Amino acid sequence: MTQPISVIAKSLVRERMRTGLSLAEIARRAGIAKSTLSQLEAGNGNPSLETLWSLCVALDIPFSRLLEPQVQKTQVIRRGEGVKVLAEQANYQATLLATCPPGARRDIYLLTTQPGADRISQPHPVGSVEHIIVTQGRALVGLTDAAEELSAGDYICYPGDREHIFKALEPDTLAILVAEQN
Repeated sequence: MTQPISVIAKSLVRERMRTGLSLAEIARRAGIAKSTLSQLEAGNGNPSLETLWSLCVALDIPFSRLLEPQVQKTQVIRRGEGVKVLAEQANYQATLLATCPPGARRDIYLLTTQPGADRISQPHPVGSVEHIIVTQGRALVGLTDAAEELSAGDYICYPGDREHIFKALEPDTLAILVAEQN
């Protein structure tokens, strides 16, 4: 049987980061050598079923999670779209744009941008996701090969572990960036 070692490697790194535990601690809990886990995370080796099962137990995940590639997608929500929940006692509504996966960390930034040079970001660590809400102006945002034009009130979510762009299309374009690390 051919093992999808690259999928397994990415899954191991993603799940270890999710736990916040060190390589040495996961290896200890799985009963394998730290060097073995390091090689597997690098995409090298030919792990046995028993080794993979032990790692799943140490990571507290189902076995299938190691074998399924994590598909990250771009999501765009335009102003006025999305499921809204209205308050009864005030003129207030909430629209859920994204949920936070268990064990993730999010940092929130206010972006103040001007037209000119594009802000092209190199890939961040595997599993990173970026959420952007344009609050003023217009911008070209997302993966460099599939960027979307956004206006005030629009939302986009895309994999931060691929090259991405933020290009202001109007002066004084403002946006909220939520950077998520899984």
